[in-house]
Amino acid sequence: MKILIFSLAYLPFIGGAELAVKEITDRLRDIDFDLLTVNLDGKQQPVEEIGNITVYRLGLGKKAKYFFPYSAYNKAVELHQKNNYDVTWAIMANQGGIAAYRFKKHFPDVKYILTLQEGDSLKRIWSRTFFMRSLYKKIYGSADFIQPISSFLKYRAEKYGYQGNIKIVPNGVDLAKFQDEFSDVERNEFRSKLGILATDKVVITTSRLVYKNGIDNLIRAMRNVSAKLLICGDGGLEIKLKSLAQEIGVKDKILFLGHIDQTDLPKYLRSADVYARPSRSEGLGSAFLEAMAAGLPVIGTKVGGIPDFLIDGSNGLFCEVDNPSDLANKINLLLTDSALRQRLIEAGRAIVFKNYDWQQITDQMKEIFEKK
Repeated sequence: MKILIFSLAYLPFIGGAELAVKEITDRLRDIDFDLLTVNLDGKQQPVEEIGNITVYRLGLGKKAKYFFPYSAYNKAVELHQKNNYDVTWAIMANQGGIAAYRFKKHFPDVKYILTLQEGDSLKRIWSRTFFMRSLYKKIYGSADFIQPISSFLKYRAEKYGYQGNIKIVPNGVDLAKFQDEFSDVERNEFRSKLGILATDKVVITTSRLVYKNGIDNLIRAMRNVSAKLLICGDGGLEIKLKSLAQEIGVKDKILFLGHIDQTDLPKYLRSADVYARPSRSEGLGSAFLEAMAAGLPVIGTKVGGIPDFLIDGSNGLFCEVDNPSDLANKINLLLTDSALRQRLIEAGRAIVFKNYDWQQITDQMKEIFEKK
């Protein structure tokens, strides 16, 4: 089987969607994968083998993504003449989805699968696509199969009129990374390198620094929390968030650690006591699953795909959206109630290890690829 993937971004530029593609394709060695993407910084190789994928990068710089529906379609036609693809796979209903729709229109016998990973709210998506509404709907409507990663995104597909084959297959967690023991000595040594005392309580978030993730509210909540906050991630709001921390007097409580490689992430998570991310919207929330796998009690909001796995009071806690005071209360509760902490930790790890192993996810995706 030969599959052509359309994805606006790919390694080394990585988020939840790109990580999912790599985890799935690395486990499907009996399938040949090619991938079309944008050369976002203009510094990457135009053609490169990454894992089980041959990656073709088109254009130079971020502006190239606006031409991707055309450049990717043209390249796809060229590659199809040589490789005769069985399936095309679009990662999100964006410019990559438009390219996949155009390809499907001209090669209707090639199966087209659309994966939905978008974290933005339906309202925000609606406002951003008003000028191309009919074309945007065709990204959904022309798909032979849609794979949303959450109930929230399944609803979105149906909202845009999709009535075909659809199945929720979430993102997973590389559980092997979270099975190694991390002793108290190792934990304290790691914390010491970050300037954290053994007696300090630590809150952590792993997040792109963008509006939807609500990190501004987490910073505001720290005014009423006696703990350090580790912010792992980068993004366009970094300068504003640092300024906010200084303005409200919590700068000394917060460490902005920038991008953390996936291989190092478990150490950072295990160095903390509580995970919190007060999202305003969320496609699924893979970062929560990783924190749960690492043995942290988590606090999230009841938005997007988070309720698919987070049950308030059972395996985590919900806080109110845009309510730093409520978030602070929930953090303080988990820092002081050891029995509740332990119960949430055990339940959280159990659900992740049961339902979110990447091999399980890969098996489900293979069934979708092979479905006639």
